[in-house]
Amino acid sequence: MPQSGAAWHEIANVDGVAALAVAALVGLAVGIEREWSGHASGPQARFAGVRTFLLLALTGGTAGLLASHGQPVIGGVLAAGAAALVVAAYAMSVRREGVELDGTTEAAALVVLTLSVLAGFGQLALSAGAGALVAMALREKERLHGAIRHIGDKEMRAALQFAVLALVVLPLLPDGPYGGVIDLRPRSLWSIVLLFLGVDFAGYLARRSVGPRKGFGITGLIGGLVSSTLVTLQFSRESRRRPEHATSLAIGAIAACSVMPLRVATLTTVLNPSLGEGAIPFLLAPAVVGFGAAALTWRRVPDAGEAPQDLAHANPLRLWSAVQMGVLFQVAMVAIVLARQYWGPTGVAGSAVALGLVDVDALTASMSRLADDATLVGLAARGIAIGVLTNTVVKLGIGLALGSPKFRVALAGGLGLQVIACVAGIWLA
Repeated sequence: MPQSGAAWHEIANVDGVAALAVAALVGLAVGIEREWSGHASGPQARFAGVRTFLLLALTGGTAGLLASHGQPVIGGVLAAGAAALVVAAYAMSVRREGVELDGTTEAAALVVLTLSVLAGFGQLALSAGAGALVAMALREKERLHGAIRHIGDKEMRAALQFAVLALVVLPLLPDGPYGGVIDLRPRSLWSIVLLFLGVDFAGYLARRSVGPRKGFGITGLIGGLVSSTLVTLQFSRESRRRPEHATSLAIGAIAACSVMPLRVATLTTVLNPSLGEGAIPFLLAPAVVGFGAAALTWRRVPDAGEAPQDLAHANPLRLWSAVQMGVLFQVAMVAIVLARQYWGPTGVAGSAVALGLVDVDALTASMSRLADDATLVGLAARGIAIGVLTNTVVKLGIGLALGSPKFRVALAGGLGLQVIACVAGIWLA
């Protein structure tokens, strides 16, 4: 019993030192930023430099340690006293003549106190990460204000509308399924619509910031982290509406399709490291080839920019277009389900083809479970490669069917090379 008590005290001491160290680092980071930016000295000095922030953080860390080790009253009084000191300093600064009312430093002090208390309760990663974000937000004041000044009424309205659609409408929709073979799931379908809207809105903001030549590529990279199929579908239709940017849209689609193998490799490695090691050779080649094709195509596109009147009349949030694409996606899913029921895929290869048509993430999860048997790791890795190949062919078909002529040519070059890389990897394995 005494030994266990001594061990407990040793662990508590180590934890206490770590908590106070993290709290001190948070206080130092924010305090140094406030000192460096001139808020702790000079005619505009108000409250708290690096020493005050350090002491405040240590007070919060100590309060958290006391509260978490059976002394909640003492810890609470200590934290409340420190918070009262900050509030009193703010009240005194308001009464000063000639000092602009700005509570940023005092608010930062309260946040540092809170994060230090969290560190005392053992939430070291949360406290340290949030402290770094606070220091960065304070340091990037001019950039943040500049970015906000560039947001127009149209963009703000679109962002608020998207928030309502995502945070109000989505939770109200039922899960389903309805309609038997149609398998209508309103909430999932609305999530697809929101994804289309998000990609479209991100593309608008990217084009507004860096022009279409880079903007569509950036949007494709971001969208590819979620669903390269949806990005390809959306950019294919967009190329008919905006044929002058067809090649830039194709670059974005190729970039999204190049991100997909890397996403699959990451997910596979997380779910089953042995399978990830076996699948990476199949997945790395199409990713490298795709990015190379996108880069070569990008170099041939002139940086002509986008006419200001085009963006002035553009709608950042095209809800009806997103709903149409969501319905189209649902129809495609029903067609695939019917095809699977009719032909009934058999074996690992057939299942990989079927899942590759629908969802490569579902394919990855399925093959990861198969690879729990060490003798089937190679077969599962080949199954993932077949699914990725099938998914790439599907996206190529979407682009050829829905895209403009220039879009089809550019997309066929990039995805065609990816298909060849996938086939070569499967054949040579």
